[in-house]
Amino acid sequence: MTSRLTLVLLVLVVGWTVFLGPGAASAAVADSPWYAERLLGPQRFRPHVVAHAKPHVGVGERAARYARRMLGVPYRYGGDSPRSGFDCSGLVRYVFGRFGLELPHSSYADFSLGRGVARSALQPGDLVFFNGLGHVGLYVGSGRFIHAPRSGTTVRIASLNDPWYRSSYEGARRVVKSRAAALRKR
Repeated sequence: MTSRLTLVLLVLVVGWTVFLGPGAASAAVADSPWYAERLLGPQRFRPHVVAHAKPHVGVGERAARYARRMLGVPYRYGGDSPRSGFDCSGLVRYVFGRFGLELPHSSYADFSLGRGVARSALQPGDLVFFNGLGHVGLYVGSGRFIHAPRSGTTVRIASLNDPWYRSSYEGARRVVKSRAAALRKR
């Protein structure tokens, strides 16, 4: 390195230290790719992981978001599509089917899937069951779930704290997409 370049770097480091504090210059130099490559060698330099990167959004969260697109679709017993309408288990079957999970068209059979979840630990995408397992909905967060209630209604969002749903609540299940199932679908 030439003496002129060394002098310029020294002035920059000292100036940086005066304005930003004693640790700022050494941290900035140590974090620079140029410094790291020369100190550690090109094969050992690893860029920093961005701390504010978006967290991974799981199947349950995506299913809960997608289910909102079905709001207003009419109820139809045995229905399992937005064109023909939905019953409760047809709605959750259709939504999860969009993400590669095949659920049965039965709320009773749905209750045997995944693992049980305490009401206090519900996450978007969890299946919530009511009325002796005769009704199922999809938890969307903030104490609310989306479902196809009964004849003469449409797909809507309801509160778990609504008196009827609170008194007839049976439990919840978290359906997790297994790696093996995902590989079979490819």
